[in-house]
Amino acid sequence: MKSIFSFIGLIAMLLITCTKQTAINGGILVKQIATAPEPVTNNAVSAAIINNETFIYSFGGLDQTKLFSGIHKRSYRYNSDKNTWLQLPNLPDTLGKIASAASLIKDTIYIIGGYHVFFDGHEISSDKVHRFNIKTNQFLTDGAPIPIPIDDQVQAVWRDSLIFVITGWSQKENVPNVQIYNPYTNRWKIGTSVPNSNLYKAFGANGLILKDTIFYFGGAAMGAHYPAQAHLRKGFINPKNPTEITWTEMALDTSFNSYRLAATVVKNVPHFIGGSAVTYNYNGSSYDKTGGVHPHQTDFFYKNNKIYKNFNSLLPMDLRGLASVNDSIKYIFGGIENHQKVSTKILKLTWK
Repeated sequence: MKSIFSFIGLIAMLLITCTKQTAINGGILVKQIATAPEPVTNNAVSAAIINNETFIYSFGGLDQTKLFSGIHKRSYRYNSDKNTWLQLPNLPDTLGKIASAASLIKDTIYIIGGYHVFFDGHEISSDKVHRFNIKTNQFLTDGAPIPIPIDDQVQAVWRDSLIFVITGWSQKENVPNVQIYNPYTNRWKIGTSVPNSNLYKAFGANGLILKDTIFYFGGAAMGAHYPAQAHLRKGFINPKNPTEITWTEMALDTSFNSYRLAATVVKNVPHFIGGSAVTYNYNGSSYDKTGGVHPHQTDFFYKNNKIYKNFNSLLPMDLRGLASVNDSIKYIFGGIENHQKVSTKILKLTWK
């Protein structure tokens, strides 16, 4: 009977891990805390704390149709403490937009780049820098346009002062450029480009800055069907001259492909969360014409010069960022779940 009860206990434990709250080895807990007003994916996401209350923001994105006509400008704010929603003004652009990225500095969220899709299928990368004031819930006039229009870029903040926009897609190809925005002067500077090779140039990668080191992971390279990348790249920022970046000569091959994932820092460890192992177009269909893509439901983290991974059934793909509240609490807003479903979920990620 002991073996039977052990088996029953094992089944019970497996069932528990398939519910809305799932723990990952390594101390992460993923829990759905709210349902968004509408399904959304490929949206720019950020977070802010105002008067000790936590707010999660979403700007633009794609609705559940996954059609070009479903790309929109709608924006939302969620108060996770009071469980209330506010529809914000639309992105101040002429058309809906996907593949932007959002960064918070002081009282302003900067929504940079992205792309528009037209009825005939052609796409245009954006040079817009939208500025959203979190105190007034209004958009300011746009910032200085990014010199090279960009989408699906790596975007991260250095020392709460500069926004680094690294590689990404511009109009017809991946570019190696590093573009650095100073929100205090409203000016752009050019940083040391990533190496001009398919190991480093990517769209749909994501990354972060930890102290003075840039980490970015995954993405899609140029080539047949835009192959997914399994490389972690590092660059060292000169703190005396932040435009000067020393890139590692050889990217670390992790053997784990990842595309359109999110990135964050947890307790001084880089984490790369969600995404897919196969590259795909904005509609979720693979570039290699094998059909709909599914999320790999994995949390990768880099520690002691190695990549480790943990599985979680709630982690979606098609992410353009995480809403980071502090060192151990993050939020995911939307994305694409299993079976190609555009998500309405607000997920809280907690590390112990």
